[in-house]
Amino acid sequence: MGAPRALHFVFKVLRHEEFEEGCKASCNGPYDGKWSKTMVGYGPEDNHFVAELTYNYGIGEYRLGNDFLGITLVSSQAVSNAKKMGWPLKEVTAGIFEAEAPGGYKFYLEDKEQLKQDPVLKVTLGVSDLQKSVNYWSDLLGMKIYEKDEEKQRALLGYADNQCKLELKTVGGAVDHGTAFGRIAFSCAKEELTNIEALMKKENQKILTPLVSLDTPGKATVQVIILADPDGHEICFVGDEAFRDLSKVDPNGDKLLDDAMAADNSDKWFAAQKMKKASA
Repeated sequence: MGAPRALHFVFKVLRHEEFEEGCKASCNGPYDGKWSKTMVGYGPEDNHFVAELTYNYGIGEYRLGNDFLGITLVSSQAVSNAKKMGWPLKEVTAGIFEAEAPGGYKFYLEDKEQLKQDPVLKVTLGVSDLQKSVNYWSDLLGMKIYEKDEEKQRALLGYADNQCKLELKTVGGAVDHGTAFGRIAFSCAKEELTNIEALMKKENQKILTPLVSLDTPGKATVQVIILADPDGHEICFVGDEAFRDLSKVDPNGDKLLDDAMAADNSDKWFAAQKMKKASA
């Protein structure tokens, strides 16, 4: 299969989209109501790894698990910004600081000059069996193994030297996905999607969502297939051609997000009904 590139799963708003009902590929988790998607990153999705932030209007909080262990950035500017803001930082090893986002997600900031390409160095996922996971990601999904440390029970994989890497780290037991329902996404040539689906069927691997077309109001329709690795980590492969059209930076992204937040009366509505938003 052709080399896919990492997509998603300090930053600036690249685009913001609102949806009136749940995604048929469960992009917003197993919820049917109104939701939004905001893509944030250091640069265009075409050549940067970016984060997809989903907001379900009727959900008040999520329980985090040990599946997503953090994102590592190389940026002395991010460290400086955090210190100026008084954001709590913990130096976990020399020159690497841990910061926690409001939702509880961890970011690791390397206090070095920001890389000229993408400052996002790696995304770390928890696994229960390192060798089994490495086999899945390398043998089936075609990732190159860059590092493997049996003593520390971690491995570093990726599709290209100049792309964000995937780090797998043993958590010492079963992987708990909590209720936040994250996933990691990659783009590939559209014709590769059917090949991926056929391979997963042949190898009796889990396919969460068979090849399907997803619509975004006023934008391109993309084809995706959603897989699950041995620990249930969700993996989305999306057709690159349509995705490049869909993922163009929207100069109105910031305004659309600001308008959506200003118009969000869900907290007031629940308070008026003397109810609390659901906990996922």
